[in-house]
Amino acid sequence: MQMACISFRRDGQNKCKCLKDFLLCKVGLIQIAMKKEKPATIKEIARKLKISPSTVSRALNDHPSIGLVTTMRVKKMAEEMNYEPNQTAIFFKQRKTFTIGVVLPSLSEPFFSAAISEIENFANERKYTVIMGQSMDDAERELRILQTLKKHRVDGVLMSIGKNTNSFDFIKSMEESEIPVVFFDCVPNLNDIDRIECDLATGVYEAIDAFVSRGHQKIALINGPDTLLASEERKLAYIKGLRKNDIAFDDRYLVNTDLTEEGNEEAMNKLLTLSDRPSAILSFNDFVTLDVMKFARQRGVSLNSDIHFISFANYPLWKYMENPPMGSIEQFPDQQAKKAAEILFNRLENKEEYKPQQFIFKSRLILQ
Repeated sequence: MQMACISFRRDGQNKCKCLKDFLLCKVGLIQIAMKKEKPATIKEIARKLKISPSTVSRALNDHPSIGLVTTMRVKKMAEEMNYEPNQTAIFFKQRKTFTIGVVLPSLSEPFFSAAISEIENFANERKYTVIMGQSMDDAERELRILQTLKKHRVDGVLMSIGKNTNSFDFIKSMEESEIPVVFFDCVPNLNDIDRIECDLATGVYEAIDAFVSRGHQKIALINGPDTLLASEERKLAYIKGLRKNDIAFDDRYLVNTDLTEEGNEEAMNKLLTLSDRPSAILSFNDFVTLDVMKFARQRGVSLNSDIHFISFANYPLWKYMENPPMGSIEQFPDQQAKKAAEILFNRLENKEEYKPQQFIFKSRLILQ
């Protein structure tokens, strides 16, 4: 097969005799252009200004030993020559990558969206970049994210564990690599770690008091998986809240869900099939509440009449819905996240003076 030829002339000379030659010329021009756009080095700037490379380096970093005039000359030349700092060398010298990792169960939940916004703002003010990963409550996926963050040498990690996480060997592995991990919201039940959480009991007591003040005595709890510390906290507060109001605990009114739509509907169905079904339900979070309210409505239950609901997390869109729950318990995700970020950056800045910190925010019932 023959190749078609194209003739080009410049100054009376044949420069390209065929399409192949033409393409080779194009590649050559691109390579020349790329070479011209290649960022300059400190040595090249020094040679241009006829000063030492060390002087250029100090001037670019605003070292006090370099005069203002020289510093301005160096920076102007660096800009003209398209100079860019060698980030790898900087990271190696400072032993920092100026990145932190954030691992959350799901970025789509409004709760975690509020948290990540606060974290990014906090990190950005300190010239740090945030690398995010969502576990989707998959323990293996969560571990892979952590391993990836470790390989990328992030300076630290902020984390809310997934509902299926039951092994915390990764904490030691990260610490051995000098990568501190600070937990918030959904945290391991361990004492020697940094953890920021919300005191759920306060909100639960307020919720049960609100139900009782409106005449409810049959109050149920749709709880999360037993493996979660947050589920245990809800359960204990629920039982104590009932007793504070002289209501006997009935284990038929305590059901669990795996937090999937099917699990939520199954939990609600157990309550609806009781001969003396509850008139008030406290549910694990707003997404569980959305599922169980829909399920109840499809079975002829009149929301906020036959059964009243109170949830957790204070979903921001409740106010736009026709039949929102009676209330929701605010857990302050933005404040939890900001406090977690503060603790992490304090650890990064003061590595030698470290003691695990625990901080607890009190939850609060918000009536719709």
